[in-house]
Amino acid sequence: MAAEAEVMILGKRVRLRPLGRADLPRFVQWIADPEVRACLALYRPLSLEQEESWYERNLEAGDTQSWAIDALHAESSAPLWEHIGVCGYHAIDWRNRSGEVGIIVGAREYWGRGFGTDAMQTLVNWGFKTLNLNRVHLHVYADNLRAIRSYEKVGFRTEGRMRQANFYNGAYRDAVVMGVLREEWHTTLNEAAEFPL
Repeated sequence: MAAEAEVMILGKRVRLRPLGRADLPRFVQWIADPEVRACLALYRPLSLEQEESWYERNLEAGDTQSWAIDALHAESSAPLWEHIGVCGYHAIDWRNRSGEVGIIVGAREYWGRGFGTDAMQTLVNWGFKTLNLNRVHLHVYADNLRAIRSYEKVGFRTEGRMRQANFYNGAYRDAVVMGVLREEWHTTLNEAAEFPL
């Protein structure tokens, strides 16, 4: 299938597209970066074979949707889109209309520039408007303040704290559970006018 014919979900400055096997070598590179892994449940780098195995399992999973995040370039000399990360839903509970999201912006030059927030807004919008979810939630480490601020901008609220849930860099750290309900999302959208309803 040609790239132009693929399903794409458009945000303001990002597009989410189906993850492809050709994207996996970038994952291996990103996850090899200790600063990227510091925000993930992964504590060690992964090989290309391990990433390929993960990819194959996700193709068969009915409760998982993984999307590549492509950023729109402002410079006319650069390619129009650059693959900068991955996001998606896992553990979708279709009966209770709930899904857990995750995101990795692996390309460091895109950190702190709003691309992750745009990708998460786009993903949550997809979950409520297309997947008909009622609740979207995530886990984030308490020391990942940049991510927490980003999730709050999207409309997530803190729902709880899992004390000393992760061992990292010689110490235990808390994990924060955050969530947003469909009714809160619509309120957030109307207040912020981020996306048309």
